[in-house]
Amino acid sequence: MGEETTRAHKEVEAEHDGKHRRDFMRAVLTDLRALERMLDEKRFEKGVRRIGAEQEMFLTDRGWQPTPASLKMLEKLKDPHFTTELGMFQLEMNADPQLFRGDGFSQMEKQMTDLLEKARRAGEELGVHTVLAGILPTIRKSDLGMDNMVPSPRYRTLSKAVYDLRGGDFEFSIKGIDELMLKHDSVMVEACNSSFQVHLQVEPDEFAQMYNLAQVLAGPLLSMATNSPLLFGKRLWAETRIALFQQAVDTRSKTDYLRDATARVTFGSRYLKKSIVEIFKEDIARFRTLVGTDLDEDPEAKLDQGLVPQLKALRLHNGTIYRWNRACYGVIDNKAHLRIENRVMPSGPTVLDEIANAAFWCGLMIEMSRRYEDITKHLEFDLAQNNFHNAAREGLGAHFTWLDGQEILAPKLILDQLLPAAEAGLKHEGVDEAEIKRYLGVIHERVKTGRTGSRWLLTSLAGMQNKGSAGERNNALVAATVQRQATGRPVAEWERARLDEAGDDKHNFQRVDQIMTTDLFTVQPDDAADLVANLMGWERIRHVPVEDKTHKLVGLVSYRAVLRYLTGGGRTGDAAVSDLMKTDVITVSPDTPTLEAIHLMRRYRIGCLPVLQDGKLVGVLTEENHMKIAGELLEQKLKS
Repeated sequence: MGEETTRAHKEVEAEHDGKHRRDFMRAVLTDLRALERMLDEKRFEKGVRRIGAEQEMFLTDRGWQPTPASLKMLEKLKDPHFTTELGMFQLEMNADPQLFRGDGFSQMEKQMTDLLEKARRAGEELGVHTVLAGILPTIRKSDLGMDNMVPSPRYRTLSKAVYDLRGGDFEFSIKGIDELMLKHDSVMVEACNSSFQVHLQVEPDEFAQMYNLAQVLAGPLLSMATNSPLLFGKRLWAETRIALFQQAVDTRSKTDYLRDATARVTFGSRYLKKSIVEIFKEDIARFRTLVGTDLDEDPEAKLDQGLVPQLKALRLHNGTIYRWNRACYGVIDNKAHLRIENRVMPSGPTVLDEIANAAFWCGLMIEMSRRYEDITKHLEFDLAQNNFHNAAREGLGAHFTWLDGQEILAPKLILDQLLPAAEAGLKHEGVDEAEIKRYLGVIHERVKTGRTGSRWLLTSLAGMQNKGSAGERNNALVAATVQRQATGRPVAEWERARLDEAGDDKHNFQRVDQIMTTDLFTVQPDDAADLVANLMGWERIRHVPVEDKTHKLVGLVSYRAVLRYLTGGGRTGDAAVSDLMKTDVITVSPDTPTLEAIHLMRRYRIGCLPVLQDGKLVGVLTEENHMKIAGELLEQKLKS
């Protein structure tokens, strides 16, 4: 009886969910028809160009680790310009729209700088740092649990819907200098990303032309704006956000890869021909609705009354499809308008760098639209898409196929062709000469020197090679980022991060993952014992973890165990690893407090603690790690 009741309840629930989705889709289609009517009746604002921006950022504690402080920050700030993002360790800040002329860009820069300073002061009272970064170097997989998702029903519904459509866990594979392969059980991996989104208001009649230009410019723009080369300690793409975001909300199941299914994060599949409506129609056709909302608007009735509808359902559905250039409908002062939202650029490295990127892009959009009535005749869509992904992987090292078949490297294209075009576009819109010189000067210096945010992070990391632990190096990167952002100097002028910039040493040693060894030598149970003995001699290590074929830890071989075997008359040439290994192994997780791990090692008189995450070996903690900490702390004490 209980099973029948449960089954009946699930059937009723499924039918309710199905009806809700059907009602929502009807509302989306109604909104789409209303939009088409508005376009036909020319009910959009004309003769005005505005710019806008959304700034995402990370929140860290005093030890430079992500901290779930967004709700406390919002309570302290009490400012409508700030709102939540997906992760509790993130915050979003929205700048007011500015007119695209005169000192509009510097007004936006000033407001963003003032708001960030306000956030910094609020954070000081809470022990929180605000960090502009595409991906935070100190973020860990363990930070991405559902407990760190903002407690919003919409976010949780979205995560469940995407998970259900995939039919299982999310799988990630990104290869750069290093390679990242992992699984996760929710869309929270998306919270590793923070971006700087720029809005440009365009008129309905020019929307298709301008949107196609945005697609063509995405590659060159991204190549000089990269700021996200690191994730979970791996050196990946120059702008790892691009690959990570696409895989984080990919609703395709494994079987879909046999079809031409489109990822929910997408560059698009083709150029536009006539209208913004083409984008909405394609998205409705390709992607199921993930979330709904209470419907309280009849858009046709509003139009009949001479009012402007909000088109809530259409906008909400549009918000669950992540095009790198997004089509947007908005209303200001009871006047409807259209915008292109550029989502290509990462957060940071500084507000000045970001506004320079925005001015560069906006100037190019204007001038290129004047030079090319139809950019699609000069560059195939697939080549524009390929340029974009080349830029994400290589940054300023990218090679582009440009207009009319020109083959060119990113720096030469930007310095010789695009910067002069951006200058002409800004001048055409009446942007102040001083602003043009300042912002495009930032771009020129960055491209000429090659010092993007990604390059700064990677060269800083290389400069700290073999110094400190991986945790200390990542802490130093975040600390140095915050300190240099505070100066307002663009990233091209930044000096490399130093290991000592992480501050109080105790913050560098709080968790096991900050000090553990991750470059591991392992064996399997049926390997020859000779291999273990040789490994210990070659690499000067005293403990070798034993894994099975699925990388599950099954034992540990110590130097003492090898000696005991030999002194007992055994011969390693006759033995397997399974004859020497200890199977009752004490382990810890990456999140284990370092002091707790040290107490375990003392209590059980063991010299090595394997570190497991999701049952898999990710590192080891040894006595040598302790000695290193003690040495560094003693050195600090003697210097003070």
